[in-house]
Amino acid sequence: MQQQTISKSIFSEVLELINLGQLAKADRICRDAIKHNPNDVNMLGLLGAVLTKMNNFEDAEKYLRMTIDLAPTFAKPHEDLGHVLLEMKRPNEAIEVLKKATRLDPKLDLAFLNLGKALAEVGKGKEADEAFEKSFNLSPERKALAQAAEYFKEGRLEEAEKIYREVIRKNPNNVDAMRLMGILAARLKRIGDAEKFFRKAIEIAPDFTGVIVDLGKLLQEDGRFEDAISSFKKAIEMEPENARFYDLLGYALEPAALTYDAIEAHQKAIELNPKLAGAWLGLGHSLKTVGRQEEAIEAYHQCYKLKPDFGAVQWSLANLKTYRFTDEEIADMQAKVSKGNLSGESEVNFLFALAKAYEDRKEYDQAWYYYNEGNSKRRMQETYDPVETEVVNDSLIDVFNKELLERNTGIGHTDPSVIFVMGLPRSGSTLIEQILASHSLVEGTSELLYVTLCARSLNRNRADGINYPEAVRELDERHFKALGQDYINFCQMHRTEGAQYFIDKNPNNFTSIGFVHMMLPNAKIIDARRHPMDACFSCYRQLFAKGQTFTYDLTDIGEYYLQYQRIMDYWHEVLPGRVLTVQYEEVVTDFENQVHRILEYCGLPWEDSCLNYYDTDRPIRTASSEQVRQPIYTQSLHRWRNYDQHLDELKEVLSPILDRYKKFETLEAN
Repeated sequence: MQQQTISKSIFSEVLELINLGQLAKADRICRDAIKHNPNDVNMLGLLGAVLTKMNNFEDAEKYLRMTIDLAPTFAKPHEDLGHVLLEMKRPNEAIEVLKKATRLDPKLDLAFLNLGKALAEVGKGKEADEAFEKSFNLSPERKALAQAAEYFKEGRLEEAEKIYREVIRKNPNNVDAMRLMGILAARLKRIGDAEKFFRKAIEIAPDFTGVIVDLGKLLQEDGRFEDAISSFKKAIEMEPENARFYDLLGYALEPAALTYDAIEAHQKAIELNPKLAGAWLGLGHSLKTVGRQEEAIEAYHQCYKLKPDFGAVQWSLANLKTYRFTDEEIADMQAKVSKGNLSGESEVNFLFALAKAYEDRKEYDQAWYYYNEGNSKRRMQETYDPVETEVVNDSLIDVFNKELLERNTGIGHTDPSVIFVMGLPRSGSTLIEQILASHSLVEGTSELLYVTLCARSLNRNRADGINYPEAVRELDERHFKALGQDYINFCQMHRTEGAQYFIDKNPNNFTSIGFVHMMLPNAKIIDARRHPMDACFSCYRQLFAKGQTFTYDLTDIGEYYLQYQRIMDYWHEVLPGRVLTVQYEEVVTDFENQVHRILEYCGLPWEDSCLNYYDTDRPIRTASSEQVRQPIYTQSLHRWRNYDQHLDELKEVLSPILDRYKKFETLEAN
């Protein structure tokens, strides 16, 4: 009787630990109990369930089979074993076990659900539907969620949301509905709502690693890398053998300027699962960032062996800018594109890689064909409205008028440590960053998202619908100081070298110069500018990982440049002398004088290391990483001329401003 009481006590303790998410401790207690009583059916089955939650499926299978051997009429271990076999991609064995589970207990709705999944995997559609229907009849909530999932898949998001909310209303502890509602909110870019649902689900089920990972992805997408990293580390603590979690951690560490930690995370993922293609790709990206190009190429090749239809690999190689494809590699990519069975994203990646391959061979018409095809297909995948860009700029000019700026000059946070480098992508900002980061007092970080986060913080808890930029009108000195402090605090995790100054190289910050001026009056602001034809066409040649949605149509790009010119002209008018414009063509043709000019503006003493920027060993997180590891060169000047006959549309759009840049069209190297 005493042994039975002890066993019940331990059983209850393990259940409590599972609810708290302390799976490793639950695992140890179960194993200790089994050592003292190897035939304790309850503890054997419970250990099997714990191991399943830890994704340790091989050990879970062993203990669940031991449980079934000792208690063949218990339905629960059959249900758990069926789930394990399904996760291990052994659907036929899962079917046999799950059928027995449902015979032993016809009320196991989850067993019927997994049985349906297993039957569907082996092509038994009719039987699968019958199993799903039994599961849904046993659990109306599950049926409702399945219907909502279908709506979500079809893009009928309002109908899906209505069902999720109704399920949550009836059962506030339904973590599946809570998680799915969070995923739906994230899809709709309702970041605050998504975070609320994910955190509530975690509060209800602390061991639900799936939703912990979902939260981490959301936070990473929102630029909150420190919190994202904490989420992924928490998931790893709970499932230390889960390779995917280490991979996700690596992808979060990279933009947080923790590149060497990212390399270790991807390597750990590969150690746990050498066939995890995404980990090889992430490892390649991180190795590229720190300049270990040969190792990066090898990692990309390993990824391609595992996923030969994964176009992102070949574009990653092309995006090194220094890699040259062989005849065999080009033929392989062309064959894959011609088959027409690639995913939309992979096809676009292959098309851009082929364009770069032919450009390197100076076969410009063929390169243009692939650039045009790749951009046309990518444009259909993006949502970009040029009218919205103009309307946003109208509101910025209206809000940040001369009176507002003069009234709020010098009142923000006085920290002088940040140097902003901004402008259009592919306009020389990485070169400027590398020059500055070669100075002993300056640290390069990344393309940080924190100006946007600070601006978006003004939108919270506003029932009146007034958001940024209009909300800026209501701020006073204490608000601007607090916003500046928030920005500095956000950036702290990226400042790993402890230098006096650091660089934020997010190009999109150029629209926020008025806001930056008010919250960080002592910050330096550099506008990296390039001839409109070269800047726009360079964007057209670049496949961006995310964002920059205006770059996949020549008219869109041209009109965006006009808006960039318009807003920069405005900042120079209302904030004279506040921004230093650095023209790419002048940098590469009059290098030393331009370096003097940049350092003088930033208040930095001269250091020869800034001339020898290519010797600076530091992580570089942009498409120009390999280019700025070379001495200054002029090959990129006037590159658009190689495609002149195809660019009439772009020239027409840019015609209102091209005369302003004529003096740069004849610049050549000294």
